[in-house]
Amino acid sequence: MKREQYEKYSRQILFAGIGEPGQEKLLQASAVLVGCGALGTVVANLLVRAGIGRLRIIDRDFVEPSNLQRQTLFEEADARDALPKAVAAERRLRAINSDVAIEGIVADLTPKNAADFLSGFPIILDGTDNFETRFLVNDAAISLGIPWIYAAAVGSSGVTMTIRPGHTACLACLVESGEEASQSGSAFGNEATCDTAGVLGAAAGVIASIEATEAIKFLADKPEALTGRLVSCDVWSGKFQSIRVARNPHCRACGRREFTFLDGHAQPHITMCGRDSVQIHERSRRLDLGELSRRLSSAAAAEVRGNDFLLRCRIPPYELTVFADGRAIVKGTQDPAVARSLYARYVSA
Repeated sequence: MKREQYEKYSRQILFAGIGEPGQEKLLQASAVLVGCGALGTVVANLLVRAGIGRLRIIDRDFVEPSNLQRQTLFEEADARDALPKAVAAERRLRAINSDVAIEGIVADLTPKNAADFLSGFPIILDGTDNFETRFLVNDAAISLGIPWIYAAAVGSSGVTMTIRPGHTACLACLVESGEEASQSGSAFGNEATCDTAGVLGAAAGVIASIEATEAIKFLADKPEALTGRLVSCDVWSGKFQSIRVARNPHCRACGRREFTFLDGHAQPHITMCGRDSVQIHERSRRLDLGELSRRLSSAAAAEVRGNDFLLRCRIPPYELTVFADGRAIVKGTQDPAVARSLYARYVSA
């Protein structure tokens, strides 16, 4: 280890659980983070400051003012410029620790690209905001034999669990059976979302800190320190608990290896947490944002704003955000038919 590296991580090296051997392993380690919102920004920040060697961040969304209450890598200028979260996070993290290789990818994780995006990393980290994507990550992780850490937060509560294929229960064991979820009340079986219950930044911060710690244990080659349990907390009431989740031998995913979400048979998640919006998938061709901007300005008779990654156009009472890869977010509706109609009229034409 170089002298300047030792100095940078000296307080972490002094911690007996890591020491210099553990820090050396972290410097050579890598991870892939799916989602960079309330959970993902905290996890990414902690891992980059801890000296992980390489971090890939995959996120489909852009920064908005409502994100700033809890998404700790972003600032008002990012929201003003509507920067993709993966881009804004990459820029901020490079400034925090230039020794770490940061790769921000502006994309939605789908069954078609999951293997390409997640392969080659020793661990996958959950920064997502919906269970459909988490089930896709779970399927992909089990299929590829890659450990991953599940995490979620809503209201004042959060949960996390480290999943090691072949050794522990998986997310499908936990959620699809429903038994452990009903016992602990911590898998959000009441279908609360940040749209309906809100979310405290502190709740996301606590659970993401536990997730990051589990990742550091794993990457520093300290598997004996992993909790192996479902950990839940409520920062408002001060209640913490952890329960051991048994593997389900008949589990769809880790038992029967039926990868419903990875095979693309499950209904994709099209509404987006934290906003009255629908996401449209369309990847037949990459869009020429300059040409589209001119066309939208004429067709919608509205101001079109954009950057190198996306365009935004207000078509009252809706707001249309279009990405270069053909994706779009239609804000102002949760009706997929309305969103697809607007997309067909203003983008596909």
